[in-house]
Amino acid sequence: MGETYVLVRVRMVTGTKQKEVRLLVDTGATYSWISRKTLEELGVKPVRRMRFKTIRGDVVEREVGHILMEYEGEEAPTLVVFAEEKDGNVLGLHGLESLGLEVDPVTQQVRKSEALLAL
Repeated sequence: MGETYVLVRVRMVTGTKQKEVRLLVDTGATYSWISRKTLEELGVKPVRRMRFKTIRGDVVEREVGHILMEYEGEEAPTLVVFAEEKDGNVLGLHGLESLGLEVDPVTQQVRKSEALLAL
């Protein structure tokens, strides 16, 4: 399978300064990860620390905060992880679902969901 990337616009929940960020779509990641540098430039403040298990099975601790994310005219709030230097920049499942998006299993392209699961 190939990799799917999207270009999203992110900003602070209460701010106007925004930035376009290229993210790898990762439906195996719960939250989106964006570089600490980018988030700090936008003025995003961490609200707490959380523990995450990496694909290699390591447990890491990272700060998280709240942002608004926009993709193709749709905007939604989402929780974001402050990614450190060696971490990847990804769009996780929470961000995808907040925006009403899904990944087409055949084309591997991001598309609007016809309907989100309600159960």
